[in-house]
Amino acid sequence: MSVLIVIPARYASTRYPGKPLVELTGATGVAQSLIRRSWEAARAVKGVDRVVVATDDEQIRQAAVRFGAEVVMTSSDCQNGTERCAEAYDNLGGGYEIVVNLQGDAPLTPHWFVEDLIAGLAAHPAAEVATPVLRTEGRALNGFLEDRRAGRVGGTTAVFGVEKQALYFSKEVIPYTGQIFGDDDPTPVFHHVGVYAYRPSALAAYPRWATGPLEKLEGLEQLRFLERGVPVLCVEVEARGRQFWELNNPSDVPRIEQMLKEMQLP
Repeated sequence: MSVLIVIPARYASTRYPGKPLVELTGATGVAQSLIRRSWEAARAVKGVDRVVVATDDEQIRQAAVRFGAEVVMTSSDCQNGTERCAEAYDNLGGGYEIVVNLQGDAPLTPHWFVEDLIAGLAAHPAAEVATPVLRTEGRALNGFLEDRRAGRVGGTTAVFGVEKQALYFSKEVIPYTGQIFGDDDPTPVFHHVGVYAYRPSALAAYPRWATGPLEKLEGLEQLRFLERGVPVLCVEVEARGRQFWELNNPSDVPRIEQMLKEMQLP
């Protein structure tokens, strides 16, 4: 199937303005911008026909062009990454069977997360939207809980039914569990990985829908699909020893840099 990866990136983030241009230092001591690291992650995915950066900001456009990315300019009216992907897809003239939204704040996304996501959507012809979920170990779950106690928005968690269709996504830690887990213990909590795969019909419909109350409360774009009755397929992915974290707040920078060094990533 023909696959397009779009990396939506905006400068005017509410929680972290200028986030795509923040530099992260890896194991080699070389600093690279968040948007470049996200682009490199996208280019590592096998079976993809095209990778583009979608932005409304001239600084981001210039930075992306300098490291060799193809850039699609989009409107500043886009409310989230899904709307930006929809506009970028239209601006490119369509023609792809699957569109992947690889958000520009997830530079640690392994290529197999995206490959498994694409394969998962392709294997379910009735599914219109899919997203990866990763079973947390105690270390990650404790990090989520620590963030919430400190009043920080950390990772997003997901719950889903027996057919792997999402029931809900939240910035709170769900489902509740009162258990104490060791760092390496598997837990019943699933980390939602901020990547989406859409069929063009679902992507085209999304911007036409008004923002629902749950999307507003949680600040999670995927809830618009659930509020409109569009099932979201959750594709479970395996960490294979890799740590995963998204850059949501300035306090995440040293955490991600430490992970890059521990995993010997440049």
